[in-house]
Amino acid sequence: MTMNPLFAKPWLLLAAGVVLAAPLPWLASDFATSVALSCLMYIALATSWAMFCGATRYLSLATSAFFGVGAYTCAVLLEVLPWPLVIACGAAIAALVAAVMGAAVLHLRGTYFAVLTFGMTELIRHAVTYVEKQASGTVGRVLAVVPSNETVYLTVLLIAAAAIATAIAVQRSRFGLALAGIGADEQRAQTLGVDTRRTKILGFALTAAFAGAVGAAMAVRWTYIEPPAVFSPFIGFQTVLIALIGGATSLAGPVLAAVVFSILAETLRLQLPYGYMMVLGGLLILCVLYLPDGLATLWRRKKEVSHG
Repeated sequence: MTMNPLFAKPWLLLAAGVVLAAPLPWLASDFATSVALSCLMYIALATSWAMFCGATRYLSLATSAFFGVGAYTCAVLLEVLPWPLVIACGAAIAALVAAVMGAAVLHLRGTYFAVLTFGMTELIRHAVTYVEKQASGTVGRVLAVVPSNETVYLTVLLIAAAAIATAIAVQRSRFGLALAGIGADEQRAQTLGVDTRRTKILGFALTAAFAGAVGAAMAVRWTYIEPPAVFSPFIGFQTVLIALIGGATSLAGPVLAAVVFSILAETLRLQLPYGYMMVLGGLLILCVLYLPDGLATLWRRKKEVSHG
């Protein structure tokens, strides 16, 4: 039994997905487009998170920090810069914040790293709140001039496609090999000549750039943004859960999990407000116990059986 050749060509699948998804705002209802936008948002976040954390096995809880930085960058620059530059600035500033954060905490691993990234996320949220109060007397910003819904959708689609394309390229590069080496045995990788500190900071900043770009693009979905909304821990935790449940070491796992759980979220949120989190938590427990590499483990086992 031979494997479908399409699955050996991720670039072709990516291009086909973009072509199929691009016309959606003109063909589907506003609700369907909103669900699709949520899917794309978490595809970008989970794929970029897995690109670094899945390979190195560093559990970062800082996604919401980078998302929030991108959102506030958009709020400040939206009226003075063209839309593409606003997105680029959101990505660049988030990457800069990640580089500074990474230089401070990436020498730690495990629980210490996870707790510190979450703590630094809260620190950034409170710092933004303080600066906002001092500068304008309020903690939020009104977005008066925003691009069309179609523009926002296509922007997030391109960011998600870029995140997947970057993950594909990184996985097949020496940089990706260095990240995987760090995840397998960091001391051995360092002995073999890998500049582990520089590699980790670059990977962390790359992940943050996509989160910042998504935050900048999604900020305009709210007419009023404030720190508790855009720095919400829920965004970071859901990103991590989606990536882990899908399979953080695979390319397709986070993408498929993001689609499934975004649809579940919209379906259950209206009928069972807490049902979605229960489903997500239950699946995470099952994956930790029986599928340590996420749902992608099932696909690998199927391939092994078919080739065996």
